Amino acid sequence: MAKITEGAKAPEFEMEGADGPIRSADFKGKTLVLYFYPKDDTPGCTNENKDFSALAPAFAKAGVAVVGASKDSLKRHASFTAKYGLTVPLGSDPEGKTIEAFESWVQKSLYGREYMGIDRSTFLIRDGVIKRIWRKVKVAGHAQTVLDAATTL
Repeated sequence: MAKITEGAKAPEFEMEGADGPIRSADFKGKTLVLYFYPKDDTPGCTNENKDFSALAPAFAKAGVAVVGASKDSLKRHASFTAKYGLTVPLGSDPEGKTIEAFESWVQKSLYGREYMGIDRSTFLIRDGVIKRIWRKVKVAGHAQTVLDAATTL
């Protein structure tokens, strides 16, 4: 498998979404922001999703599609979306195939305990090529940073 780096071809992907499959092929010739987050309805993930939703009109105006993804089920995504009025489509990747393809399934540690989990990461993709990568994302201001980068491509 090719290493995920800026300038590399983005992996093909397919995940379930509330309105049907979300596929990389749906974004051919377009600009896509794909972000991975650990878990619905946790503080950081909630804020990240609310921030991307708040900026969704600005992304749309710039011609940039935005998709969030985690291992949570479609049912959990639906209640999360309804609870916070989220507008960004969320992909469900329970087996982690897309998450692993983007090298966002990583070893983490908490209180000295090591475990595997999702690296909060964001990918800016244009025409199937990764233009920018953000790893170990800090939520505050991140969605705006991504919007700024997307509009200056």
